[in-house]
Amino acid sequence: MSTSPPNGWAKPNPTGWGVISISVNEKNIPAAVPTARKIEQVANLSDLIGRSKGLYITDYRGFTVAEKADLTRRLRAADAEFHVVKNTLFKLAYADSGEDPAALLEGPSAVAFALGDPVAPAKIVLDFIKEKKKGTVKGAVVEGRVYDIDSVTKLSELPSRDQLIAQVVGAVQGPLYGLVFSLQGVLGNFVRTVQAIHDQKAEAGA
Repeated sequence: MSTSPPNGWAKPNPTGWGVISISVNEKNIPAAVPTARKIEQVANLSDLIGRSKGLYITDYRGFTVAEKADLTRRLRAADAEFHVVKNTLFKLAYADSGEDPAALLEGPSAVAFALGDPVAPAKIVLDFIKEKKKGTVKGAVVEGRVYDIDSVTKLSELPSRDQLIAQVVGAVQGPLYGLVFSLQGVLGNFVRTVQAIHDQKAEAGA
């Protein structure tokens, strides 16, 4: 009996008929080259981050186009900007601007950039979310420190810059000792609140 393989089959090898050895040459796959548009987006984000005193990161899912436009207008009145961002591009733009906000960049993100008062956008965003019953605040970065939602809520309760000015102007119109005590009270409350938030974060991380 012939042991030759049927016509068209591969030659036999010790492991059986029809086994073909194929050699694959590995090729170096070049890394993706950033597009001009992405480079421009990162540059614009870097500029905004550099000019911002606070960054409030939100999950905007559920907002309609009209609602996002409404929130944008409210924030603009407080010298803040609201932009939907891609998490990967935001991370590149943020670089070493402070504590790492990576934990806040899960899922869709839109950021309120506080270009003036660092506290006012917190209240605006939280009030808007409460009013519309949709969207969430993931956290914030203020002066290089990362804050969770509970801390953002506490920041929103601080007086805005305009409120501080009004309190100071009111104190100026009174006796000198009234001005001194008023300034001490306003600044003391602000410092105590921010320090308490920082201390709570430190204890949680210990």
